Amino acid sequence: MLHHLTALADARVLITGGAGFIGSALTRQARALGAHVTVLDDLSGYDTDTYTALGHTRAAPGMIVGDISDRPLIERLTRGNDFVIHAAAYSTVAGCVRDPDAAFAANIGGTHELLRAAAGASSVQRLAFISSAQVYGHGVAGPDEVQIFTEEQPLSTLNPYASAKLWGETHTRHLLEAAGVDYAIVRPFSVYGERQVPKPGAWSWVVAQFCMYASLGQELPLNNSGRQIRDFVHVDDAAHAILASLTAPQASGVTFNLGSGQPTSVRHIAELVRDHLPATRFQAAPRPAGDPFGGRADIARMVSVLGWQPSITVEAGVARYLTWLHANPEAIPSWLPDEHNRVAAWEHPASAEPALTDSRPT
Repeated sequence: MLHHLTALADARVLITGGAGFIGSALTRQARALGAHVTVLDDLSGYDTDTYTALGHTRAAPGMIVGDISDRPLIERLTRGNDFVIHAAAYSTVAGCVRDPDAAFAANIGGTHELLRAAAGASSVQRLAFISSAQVYGHGVAGPDEVQIFTEEQPLSTLNPYASAKLWGETHTRHLLEAAGVDYAIVRPFSVYGERQVPKPGAWSWVVAQFCMYASLGQELPLNNSGRQIRDFVHVDDAAHAILASLTAPQASGVTFNLGSGQPTSVRHIAELVRDHLPATRFQAAPRPAGDPFGGRADIARMVSVLGWQPSITVEAGVARYLTWLHANPEAIPSWLPDEHNRVAAWEHPASAEPALTDSRPT
């Protein structure tokens, strides 16, 4: 364990969105470190069964069911906390595109309320704002190049979710620096792991989706023949890094990538799943419109400011997910077995890059 994480023992920590996938891992690890955690979540992201699988119920200790935009509530919860992690968000790209009003209310309005409250809370030692690698957009390389995303490169958002995250980064700096409140900004890449449950229409959680499709005997859709490169980081590693960003002295005021630093193709994920479930077949599919070309994170800054780097390989992570899924088959959403139109959903004219559509057999 990082020595500076001992600062969380007996500390009071507020985690917004703490009942979600990453938030749940943060909550478990923070409590294991001896922190007194308050979780704020409106429990709108999943159904009751999924939240139960994630270990959260309305009656769970430390759980506050409420709206991040509720100013009196946010001010009351923020007062007295030593650390704040802002992980609450209307969190899927597809969902933000379908319902920009809800996305704006949560990701812009809610973020403002939380930052405003933290700026006025004298007890807060540091706030961690959870941004996203989505702020890089396609990056600066071509569609078939393996690029390395650095924190200093130009940013170019492709969707409302990414735009809100970029705005949140800037607003964090403006409000908290003016108030003299410390902060860190974390840009996670492709976070995956046990307890991750897909949402309808969200194509980005490929490890969970591929494992579930294969467990059901369905084909795995390989967009662009699976050539896209992603940087997969296990949720346990991601949570460890986020908690470390609260206590690492060198993380003060810093924006850093959170990834493994390893480039992994989507096809490799499919092949890892097939290694465990040999009957798995692949299906050719076009690249979804607006899907970032991808690459890997430059994690040099993360390693420097935290004195740590991830340890769970994607091979081990996929195996862990399949073991968890085998033990928890009820985690497969009821809608997923009948999701026959998932490939058709990617075949729409919004895609402006015909060269990326590959209909060849996989």
